[in-house]
Amino acid sequence: MENKVIQERLAALRTVMKEEGIDFYMMPTADFHNSEYVNDYFKVREYFCNFTGSNGTLLVWQEGAGLWTDGRYFIQAEKELGGTTVTLFRMQDEGVPTITEFLQQNMKQGQTLGFDGRVISTRQGKEYEEKLADKAIHFAYEKDLAETIWKDRPDFPAGKVSVLEEKIAGKSFEDKCAEVRNKVHEQGAEDLLLTKLDDIMWLFNIRGCDVECNPVAMSYAYLSEKEAVLFIGKSALDESVTRYLLAKGIRIEEYSTVTEYLKNLSAGRKVMLDIRHCSFCIYKILSEKQTVVEKNNPTEVLKAIKNETELANMEEIYLKDSVALTKFIYWLKTNIGKQEITEISAADKLEELRREIPECIDLSFPSISAYGANAAMMHYEPTPDNYAVLKPEGLYLIDSGGQYLGGTTDVTRTIVLGALTEEMKMHYTLVAAGMLQLTNARWIYGCTGRNLDILARQPLWNIGIDYKCGTGHGVGYILNVHEGPQGLRWRFVEGAVDAVLEAGMDITNEPGVYIEGSHGIRIENVMVAENDVKNEYGQFMHFKTLTWVPIDMEAIDERFLTEEQRAQLYAYQKQVYEKISPYLNEEEKEWLRKETKVDNTIFLKEGLNEGTFRL
Repeated sequence: MENKVIQERLAALRTVMKEEGIDFYMMPTADFHNSEYVNDYFKVREYFCNFTGSNGTLLVWQEGAGLWTDGRYFIQAEKELGGTTVTLFRMQDEGVPTITEFLQQNMKQGQTLGFDGRVISTRQGKEYEEKLADKAIHFAYEKDLAETIWKDRPDFPAGKVSVLEEKIAGKSFEDKCAEVRNKVHEQGAEDLLLTKLDDIMWLFNIRGCDVECNPVAMSYAYLSEKEAVLFIGKSALDESVTRYLLAKGIRIEEYSTVTEYLKNLSAGRKVMLDIRHCSFCIYKILSEKQTVVEKNNPTEVLKAIKNETELANMEEIYLKDSVALTKFIYWLKTNIGKQEITEISAADKLEELRREIPECIDLSFPSISAYGANAAMMHYEPTPDNYAVLKPEGLYLIDSGGQYLGGTTDVTRTIVLGALTEEMKMHYTLVAAGMLQLTNARWIYGCTGRNLDILARQPLWNIGIDYKCGTGHGVGYILNVHEGPQGLRWRFVEGAVDAVLEAGMDITNEPGVYIEGSHGIRIENVMVAENDVKNEYGQFMHFKTLTWVPIDMEAIDERFLTEEQRAQLYAYQKQVYEKISPYLNEEEKEWLRKETKVDNTIFLKEGLNEGTFRL
C-alpha cells in the first residue's frame, strides 16, 4: 500500500534539493545538541519517512532514499517504511554499507552533500569531509531544507526551567564547576564549550522540559577560568531561577546568541570540545580563530559517578518504583480475561500507580507496552490507531520508567498472561539466567562493559540466539534515561567510548530474546557498581541491585538452569519478597509470596556478599 503523503514530501524535498544544487541530503535523528531524544520541532527525519524510532538517518537523492537504523528497530522500521519508497539499511548486518560507504560508492566526482550542520555532529561532519575528499565532494551545511516544506512545523522549544536544590543534587554548582575546570586544565585546555544538554543541566543544577520525558532545556554553556556563561531562552527563566543563576555568578545570555559570542572570542584560546555532541556548524565557527582541544566532556564521567546523596535517593526511589510495578503485575494477572485490557490501558494503569508516588514528576520515556508478537519490536510503542488487546494467553512485555525528585528509573518485566509454548519458557528462563549471572558478577577494577557482557548473553549464545543491542546503559539522575559513558555490550564500535566501570556508576542489565511474529522477552534491572574487597591482586568490584520486582516463575523451566543459576533466581525472589511485601495489602502480599516461591528453598548465607547464595 502506497504512502502518498511521504512520497509527496520526498518529491517536494527533491525539488528544493535541485534548486539548491544538492545531490544527496541527509537527515539524522538529532537536535542542535546531538540528543538521543528530541523535541517535535526536530523530527525532520520522521516527517520525511514516517520512521519514529529514536535512532536513524535518512538519506535522500533524486533516484531514491534510504534509512539507516540499528537492530532495535529493524522490525518496526520495515512496517513504518511500508509504501514510502524508502529502503531500509540494516546497520551492522553483513553486506550492508554504512552511510559513509554508501556515499563513497554512489556519489560522483564534484557532487554536493547537504545537511543541516546544526544537527550533524562534528565527528560525523569531519568523517564525511575526510572520506569523501578524493571525490572533491562539496558540502552544503548551512540550510535546513525542511523549513520551506514543513508548513505546520511545531514551535521551537522554550519550556520553563527549574532549579534542583542542593539537598537533592548532593553537590553545589561551585563544587562541580571547580572539578570541571580542573579536568579541563589537565587536558591542556583553557576553556570548555558544553553543548550536551544533560551535562549542562547537571553542571548548573537546573532542569528543563524541552524534550518529552527528558528534563533538559535547550542551552549551551561556556566555561573559562573566570566566567561561566549559560546560553538559554530567557523567557524560560522565572524570577527565582534568574536570581539563583545570578547569585552563583553565572552570566545569562540568550540561547540564539551563542554563535555570535563564539565569533567574538579573543583569538588563540585553547577550547575543549566534545566532537561527538557538538554540531558541525559550531565547530566550524569555533575553529576559525581558536585551538580546539578535542576531548570527551569532563562532565560526562563526573555526572555518571553518582554522589552519596544521589545514590541514597535513588535507592529509596527505586524501591517505591518497584512497589508500583509489582502492584501493577498483581493487578494485571488478577484482571486479565475479566475485563478488556489493551496495551494502552495497561501502560496507563502503570503510569497511574507511578504518579501516586509523591516524588513522581513524569515518565522517563514513553512506555514500551507490547503484547505477543509486538514485543519482538524492541522499541514498540502502541498508538490509538495501532494497539493490541491483551488476552489470557502468551506473554506481555512492559518496559517503562519514571522521573522522580530523587532519581530516574528504567525497568522491564515480561509477564505471563496464560498458556506458553515450551520455546517461550526456554527463552524466558535463559534470559532470566543471563540477567542474574550479570547481577552476581565479581570483577577486578579496570574492566569495562565489554568484559562483563558475556555473562548476560552466555545462556542464549549456548543455544545459538543473540539480541541485536547492548545489554546495558547508564541512567541519569533526574535526567536522561540513557546516559554514558558506561555501557554493557560485546561489540567493538569504532569511536565509541569503552569506559571503565567506576564505583557509583549505575547501569541497566537487560538481556532479551526477540522472535519476529511470535514473542519478545526482556528482563531489566538497574544496578550500581560498588567496591568489594581490595587485596594484593587489586580492587575487586560487584553490583548492588536497585530494582526489586519479581521474575515471573510461571515462565521458568528449571531444567534449563544450572544449580548456581537456580540459587541466584531463588535468592533474588526471596529479597524481592522481603523488600516489597511490607508495602502491599494482604491480598497482594499473599500473591507475592506465591509468585516468588519464597517458601520453596532454604538459603544458607555463609560469609558471602549479598546476592551470592548456595542451596
